[in-house]
Amino acid sequence: MDPTTDNAASSDGARSSLESLRTEISKAVVGQDPAVTGLVVALLCRGHVLLEGVPGVAKTLLVRALAASLELDTKRVQFTPDLMPSDVTGSLVYDARSTEFSFQPGPVFTNLLLADEINRTPPKTQSSLLEAMEERQVTVDGTPRPLPEPFLVAATQNPVEYEGTYPLPEAQLDRFLLKLTVPLPSREDEINVVKRHAEGFNPRDLRAAGVRPVAGPADLDAARAAVAKTTVSPEITAYVVDICRATRESPSLTLGVSPRGATALLSTARAWAWLTGRDYVIPDDVKALALPALRHRVQLRPEAEMEGVTADSVINAILAHVPVPR
Repeated sequence: MDPTTDNAASSDGARSSLESLRTEISKAVVGQDPAVTGLVVALLCRGHVLLEGVPGVAKTLLVRALAASLELDTKRVQFTPDLMPSDVTGSLVYDARSTEFSFQPGPVFTNLLLADEINRTPPKTQSSLLEAMEERQVTVDGTPRPLPEPFLVAATQNPVEYEGTYPLPEAQLDRFLLKLTVPLPSREDEINVVKRHAEGFNPRDLRAAGVRPVAGPADLDAARAAVAKTTVSPEITAYVVDICRATRESPSLTLGVSPRGATALLSTARAWAWLTGRDYVIPDDVKALALPALRHRVQLRPEAEMEGVTADSVINAILAHVPVPR
């Protein structure tokens, strides 16, 4: 068989498997397709996700359903003010029988780590995730220990309750590939949610809900290889750079998007292009990922914030004014 044909078949099979994730996750989560797609894009780009939404909109269930559909290991950490870095990364434990110290892995040693309410823990513990997120390893007592592959951190935060919280600094926000908003469901979706619970749906038992693995690490590997081959024209690259540079000149912002943000926008646009069945990126792919890739990388001026300006409205205005390549 021609290797090119074989690779194409592998790519198509991986795309089909990842597309079926939406159907599988919908057995547990109603009406959050954009968040599901964002999580899949982050997995394809080896990035991490910040999920923002009020309590009770299924942020935790979404991550658990994704892990179950992908046959991946998942762990959850509830971030609290008294959580220590070692509670996340692990620590050396003394064994009296062997009179030696052994490493006890923390919950970060998993495929999908749900960092629940990450802004409720002090900066020291928040920063303990930085090495894990960036280097994909944990160093304890001078010894680096690699994390499993794939590895994704999905951190949640509540956008309306700030008392007793520690807002993530810009440098740490920049480590997240995407910031996804998980909105309240529509009336129809909320009726479906309540109806499911009335019929006996148990969010703690996904297997009983019919959620089954429909893809695995091999599909992710094939998909990542295909995404890496997705063509990006010089015009698209310049378009991404122009969008990011425009944020640095916006009168509503004190902080614009860094070059890391530009690379994040380009990589996620490539993943989205491949997911939609193309092997090349078009401007619409860039526009589709601009908000989740950039909204957490900009900082509003206080006076703009008081006038009701949001990061999303600034980015949308920039998208409307930056010339689109033909």
